[in-house]
Amino acid sequence: MVHNAIMRATLILDHKSVLTDGRIVQRRVWQLPAPTDERPYALKFSLYCGRDGKTIVRYDNEAGKTAHRHLGSDEHEEPYVFVSLVKLLQDFMRDIVKLSGEMR
Repeated sequence: MVHNAIMRATLILDHKSVLTDGRIVQRRVWQLPAPTDERPYALKFSLYCGRDGKTIVRYDNEAGKTAHRHLGSDEHEEPYVFVSLVKLLQDFMRDIVKLSGEMR
């Protein structure tokens, strides 16, 4: 494994949008030069959806933690099992729809 202090990540996805109802959706994903214990899939990610300063859903794998997601304004945190980048983005969008009240 490569030591975090000398690693340089490459930003591979950086997209932010503001939806008509005021929700902010931001997706940022970095490709790491090598897998780490915390990120064996060699990706760092931060996916966020919120409105009026309150989190609706957030997925990340910040330093010191494995992949997880935060749900709702109280930011309840639960583990997330990373399968692939495509699946991560699909799960994030599914949660946005579900937690925003778009799906009944």
